[in-house]
Amino acid sequence: MATIRAGFEAVRKTKVYEGVARQIERLISEGSLKPGDKLPSERELAEMFQVGRSSLRDGIRQLELLGLVEARHGEGTIVRDLSPESLVNPLASMLVRKRQLVAELLDVRKMLEPPLAARAATKASPEEIAHLEDILRRQGEKVRRGELAIEEDSEFHYNIAQAAKNSVVMKVLDVLMDLLRKTRERSLQVSGRLQRSFAGHRRILRAIKRRDASAAETAMRQHLEKIEEIVLKKIE
Repeated sequence: MATIRAGFEAVRKTKVYEGVARQIERLISEGSLKPGDKLPSERELAEMFQVGRSSLRDGIRQLELLGLVEARHGEGTIVRDLSPESLVNPLASMLVRKRQLVAELLDVRKMLEPPLAARAATKASPEEIAHLEDILRRQGEKVRRGELAIEEDSEFHYNIAQAAKNSVVMKVLDVLMDLLRKTRERSLQVSGRLQRSFAGHRRILRAIKRRDASAAETAMRQHLEKIEEIVLKKIE
C-alpha cells in the first residue's frame, strides 16, 4: 500500500473528478495497480488526492464506466482484469451499462402501467375517455403522415395514469418518460414501430371503454413488452 500511496498527488484541476480518474488510470496502465488490487478506502483516497468525497466518487464512477474498476459489495473498489476488447473500445462497457439502465427503466414501466390501465378502466370518467380518444385521433393522423407523434404517445400514457386517479404515480411516470425520451424517439424511427404503438394504444383504449380491467391490464403489458423488444434491440 505504501508504494501505491506514494504514486498519488494532490489534484488541482477545474474538473477535479477528471484529475482523480486520470491519476488512477495512469497507475493502472503503469502496473502500479494490478487486476484484483483493491483501491484504498474512500476516506484515504480523498486525503491522498486532497479532494472532496463527491469529486472522488465522480472520478471512480468514470473509471467504472470505462470498465477499469468495479465496485464489489463487501469488498470495495477493485481493479478489473481488462480484456483486449475493453482496451480497444472502452465505450463497450458504457453501452452495456446503458442497455441495462434502459432495461431497468422499462421494467419499472411494466410494474406500474398495466395496473394503472386496469384502474383507468374502472375509474375513468366519460370526459377522460373522450380525451383519450382525441389523443388517439391526433396520433393516428401523425402516423398516417409518417410523423413520430412522440407528444401524443406520452400524452396517452400520462392520461391513463391521470384517469387512474393517483397523482404520485403520475409524477413517477413523468420522470420515467423523461429519462427514456431520447431512446423512445430513436425507437419510434424503427420501421413499423409507429403503427405498432398506435395499434397497441387502440387495444388499450377499447378495453378501457368496455370497462374491462383485466383486458386493459393485459393490453398495456403486451404493448410495453413489444416496445421493450424494439428499444433494446435498437441499442444492442
